[in-house]
Parts: sequence; structure tokens; C-alpha cells
Amino acid sequence: MRRTHALIQVAIALLDVPTGRHWGYQLSKASGVRSGVLYPILTRMVQEGWLTTRWEDPSTIQERRPPRRYYELTNQGRLALGGVLADARRDTRFVGLPGLTERFA
Repeated sequence: MRRTHALIQVAIALLDVPTGRHWGYQLSKASGVRSGVLYPILTRMVQEGWLTTRWEDPSTIQERRPPRRYYELTNQGRLALGGVLADARRDTRFVGLPGLTERFA
């Protein structure tokens, strides 16, 4: 997968809580990546086997909202995104990217 600022920001957001469920809006806010850029990245991660996806059970929703589509990191995804972040720390394009060195050094 091509290394972009958006990919690195999404990887940081996913690895902040590596064992949890994430949904698109939450990932967009945590990463600062717009939905039009975020969802193609998530789709590629699912195709690579880095994420699994499933829909929230509508019968468990307390509020009036549509079901969320949840994304969870696979073991393969944790390893791959860890490698992506390790590469990004050595790449001059990503020097000074917020959150990259502080959390994942």
C-alpha cells in the first residue's frame, strides 16, 4: 500500500487502540482524515487482510441512529501497520508528523 500522510494518520489512530473496534466517523476524527480519503484506505486494508469488518446489530442500538460498520485490526494488520509506521519514522516526508514519534517510537 502506498505510504501517504493519510495512511500514516489512519495507522496511528488504529494502533492507538489496537484491540478495539473502530468505526469510520471515530477514525476520521481521531486521524484528521476526511471520509472521502478514509474509506478507500479502510477498503484497501480490508482487502489486504489488515482489518475485519462487520455491521453493528441494530437491536443493540440505544440511540436513534443507523448501525455502525466496525473495523478491527487483525494480527496481520497490527504487524503490517507497525511496519508502515517504522518505515514512516525513517522517511523524511513524514518528519514532524504529529503522533508518529511520540507514541510509536
